[in-house]
Amino acid sequence: MRVTIGRRTAVAAALAVMAAAGLTATFGPAGAHGPTRQKVRESIEINAPQDKVWAAIRNFQDMSWLPPVTKTTGEKGNEVGATRTLTLQGGATVEEELYKYEPDMLSYSYRITKVDVKVLPVTNYSSTLTVSPASDGKSKLEWAGAFYRGFPNNDPPPELNDEAAKSAVSGLYKSGLEALKKKIESGS
Repeated sequence: MRVTIGRRTAVAAALAVMAAAGLTATFGPAGAHGPTRQKVRESIEINAPQDKVWAAIRNFQDMSWLPPVTKTTGEKGNEVGATRTLTLQGGATVEEELYKYEPDMLSYSYRITKVDVKVLPVTNYSSTLTVSPASDGKSKLEWAGAFYRGFPNNDPPPELNDEAAKSAVSGLYKSGLEALKKKIESGS
């Protein structure tokens, strides 16, 4: 005869055995708690209509507007599943994949599939760029990302902790948005 018990029943039975033996169990934050998902959202108002801002960012294969990027190569254009490799100043690379492309919403989302944490101290990074209307014919460009710090375990070194990850991503977004604003508004 085969007896099947559910997970709750097994946990309850284990706790009952521990209690009978005089042992206690501790649950809560003091237990093994790994990193928490971090989020960064930066935006900028650009003195240009939405279609002009979208035209500057819509090509997933072109990230030339981001200051540290010296070269972008990729495959499959703007198809979901498209990939790109960003070559940065100094030669480091970042590999990314497009997972949502919504031209009617002036938005796309991608994830990093490979990056050295010395280059960007994050793991499990995903990001979305969205153009929306602002006042007086201007546009708002928003760059939002979610990620985990570069060190997946407890007690990360300072360069791979939550603050380092948020600071690096926020700095990247701000410099990219400023560069894009300057490029679009100057017409170059």
